[in-house]
Amino acid sequence: MWHYLMDMDGVLVHEEHLIPGADEFVAELRASDTPFLVLTNNSIYTPRDLRARLQRTGLDIPEKSIWTSALATAKFLDSQRPNGSAFVIGEAGLTTALHEIGYVLTDRDPDYVVLGETRTYSFTAITKAIRLVEEGAKFIATNPDATGPSREGSLPATGAVAALIERATGREPYYVGKPNPLMMRSALRALGSHSENALMIGDRMDTDVRSGLEAGLSTILVLSGIFTSEHAEMYPYRPTRVLKSIAELVGHSQDPFGDWAGH
Repeated sequence: MWHYLMDMDGVLVHEEHLIPGADEFVAELRASDTPFLVLTNNSIYTPRDLRARLQRTGLDIPEKSIWTSALATAKFLDSQRPNGSAFVIGEAGLTTALHEIGYVLTDRDPDYVVLGETRTYSFTAITKAIRLVEEGAKFIATNPDATGPSREGSLPATGAVAALIERATGREPYYVGKPNPLMMRSALRALGSHSENALMIGDRMDTDVRSGLEAGLSTILVLSGIFTSEHAEMYPYRPTRVLKSIAELVGHSQDPFGDWAGH
């Protein structure tokens, strides 16, 4: 049986709208007890928040089936320095994940500066982060995405603010989220899966397909997000299969690489 890791935005939903067929595919996985996780580099929301957001689009995803870069970052820090301390720039998704592993959130001599996504980056907080990194705090960022989408256009995201702190301090952050294969491996462990029988479905070559490939997974690129087949051809690596959207997998979840599609 295949185990599924799936990106969220561009694969299951686009902004706040369901991608046609995504609900049928998830229902098929749940009906057959196929293990799956929905992945997102966004660290703003907790799995509970994301479950509610997805329900509004018509997708029924259990909380335990949602894996965020915030959870992956917390898992990583717990393995590196259990019960440590961190100065955090981020939202509830990140602060909750760190609290749940027993971390103390402080601006006094923390072990780590942890940068995540937020809609309200504060110059004061960024200045504090720079000074703490200069004083020896290790610099961690949840994901390297430079921009994020909004209805009005692009927003500066974690990667852009990390670049500001890196330029000011000369210290490069360690990014936990995609395309770091660590995000995939932590998701596989959470699922109790092995790379040989797992696959990653994503809409981006540079994050989803790359991190799946580097973690030893089979990969499917769907063209329902921001990448076209022409974009995909520009990369020196290839996905295992390219599909128009996840809808093409409905009825084929147990045989995703069969001869049923002409791609």
